[in-house]
Amino acid sequence: MFSENLRIALKSIAANKLRSVLTTLGIMIGVASVIAVVSLVQGLKQRFADDLEGVGATYVLVFPDAGQERNTMNPKIPALTYEDGMAVLRQAPEVRSFTPIFYRPGAESKRRDLRHSTTLLGVGESYQEVVNHWVDRGRFFTALDMEARKQVCVVGIELVNKLGLDANPIGSVIQVAGSTFTVVGVMEPRGRMFADDYDDLILIPFPTSAMLYGPDAVRSLRLDFQAADATRMDLAQDQIRDVLRVRHGLKENDKDDFRILLQEEILKAVSGALTSTSLIMGAVVGIALLVGGIGIMNIMLVSVTERTREIGIRKSMGARRRDILMQFLIEAVVLSGMGGLIGVAGGMLLGFGARQFIRRFIEFPTTYTPLWAVVLAFGFCALLGIIFGLYPAAKASKLDPIEALRYE
Repeated sequence: MFSENLRIALKSIAANKLRSVLTTLGIMIGVASVIAVVSLVQGLKQRFADDLEGVGATYVLVFPDAGQERNTMNPKIPALTYEDGMAVLRQAPEVRSFTPIFYRPGAESKRRDLRHSTTLLGVGESYQEVVNHWVDRGRFFTALDMEARKQVCVVGIELVNKLGLDANPIGSVIQVAGSTFTVVGVMEPRGRMFADDYDDLILIPFPTSAMLYGPDAVRSLRLDFQAADATRMDLAQDQIRDVLRVRHGLKENDKDDFRILLQEEILKAVSGALTSTSLIMGAVVGIALLVGGIGIMNIMLVSVTERTREIGIRKSMGARRRDILMQFLIEAVVLSGMGGLIGVAGGMLLGFGARQFIRRFIEFPTTYTPLWAVVLAFGFCALLGIIFGLYPAAKASKLDPIEALRYE
C-alpha cells in the first residue's frame, strides 16, 4: 500500500510540475539559506580548529582584560608587561617558555619606491616554539639580538613579494616604522589565523620594539605561554593566574585584570559565537519554511477538492479512511521532501558562491556541509509535510463516498 501511495503521489506531482515547484519554493529557499549558512559557519569552525591544532595543545594566551570598561568608548587597559611574563616563567613550574607579543597593525614598511602597510610584532626569542611558527630560510632572533636591541627582522613570504625582495632576501635592508632593519629570516608560509595574516608580517626583537615605540607602548602586552604538559593545562592556568594576581596586587575578592585562554577555551568561545550566529540566521529563515509549509497545506486542500471523485471511487472499491489519509499525507511529505532535496543542493551551491564572492575581498576558508545538517534539513521538511499535510489528508479521508461520487 505504501509503494502504491508513493507512486500515486509522484504521478500527481509530475502532472502539475509548475504548481509543485511554486508550492515548494518557500521550502527550497528556506532550506537553501540554512544549508548555506551552516556550510559557511562550519567551514570557519573547521578552519579555527585547524589553526589552534597547529599552535599546539600546550598553548596558553594571556591578555589584559578591561573588565566592565571594555564596552566603553575609551576603556582603561590594565598593564601586562614583559616582567610579568618572566615572573610567570620563573615561578610557575608548569610553564616551559613564553614570548611577549607587541602588536602594531598598519606598520609602514618600505624598500626603495615600494611601500606596504603590514602587521608588526615585537616578540621574544622563544616565539617559534610557543606558537609553532618556524623560520623557513635564514635564522630567528638570538639572545644577543635581544640584549643588543639589534634592528633585525624576520618577514613573512607575502611581505617579500610586496616589497619586491629577492627570492633569498637574507641580508636585504628595509625601512620599518621609519627605521632601518636588516632581514635575517623568512617565516614558513602559514596563511591566516583568526584575523591575522601570518604571511604578511614583520617580526622584530621585543626590546627593539620597546626602544622604537617607547616604554608606555609596551605596558599592555599579550603574553603567549607554552605549558610543559598538555594533560596538566588546568594546573598551568592556575599557576599563571596566581603569579599574575600577586604581581598586580589583587586582593582575594578582586577580579582578574587579565584573561587566560587555553586552546580548548579559545575554540569553545569561537564555536559558541558562530553557533549563536547560525541559530539567529536559522530562526530568520525559519519564517520562509513556515510560509512554505502553509503553501503545501493550501495546495493539498486544492488537490483534495480536485480529486474528490477519485476519492469517492477508491472508497467505493473498499479503500479505508486510513488508506486515503496515508495517500494524501505521503503526497504532502514527498512534495515537502523534494523541496528539501532541491534546497540542500541549492544551499551547497549558494554557500560555495558566497565563499567565492567573499574571497574577492578577504581570505575565507572552504565551505563544509556536515551530514547532520543534511539529515536535519530532510527531517524538518518531512515534519513540515506531516504537520501541514495532516489537515488536508484528514479532510479527504472523511469525505462521504456517495457525495464524493456525485461531485462535479
